[in-house]
Amino acid sequence: MTAMIGGNDLRTIALGNRASKATGTLAATTVPLFTVTGGQVMITAIYGIVTTSITVANSYKLQHNPTTVGATTNDLVAATDIGTTDTPAGDILAFDGVRASSIVRGGGAQSLRGGVILQPGQIESVSAGTDGAITWVVTWVPMDNGAVLAAA
Repeated sequence: MTAMIGGNDLRTIALGNRASKATGTLAATTVPLFTVTGGQVMITAIYGIVTTSITVANSYKLQHNPTTVGATTNDLVAATDIGTTDTPAGDILAFDGVRASSIVRGGGAQSLRGGVILQPGQIESVSAGTDGAITWVVTWVPMDNGAVLAAA
């Protein structure tokens, strides 16, 4: 008898655990999306699915805000205008993991060239616009025993 590996199992083997979080309607503010606790994790993929069209100018980025004393908040991707040219519902947002790179919109967008290691803290959505919504999806593996990434 042949045993097939199911989609969820195959994704977990290839990319690790999965978490997702909706931003709600974007506002000119910083919003926590994911929390890392218990040690370091490696993000193997991260992408956003636009669930409500973004139609106003919006300098948007994701950043990591560590809880370690003395640690510095760092951009995960450069702030990118995702609204002056409308970003329609259903569009995919992704970036390659290079801090100076911009968010790329549309199908076929590349996600992370390699894993990104994060210490305990939060992944935050930083928006300057006031419309639209995004659901962010992250796959990750623990780098320390007991490390976890979960929706904030």
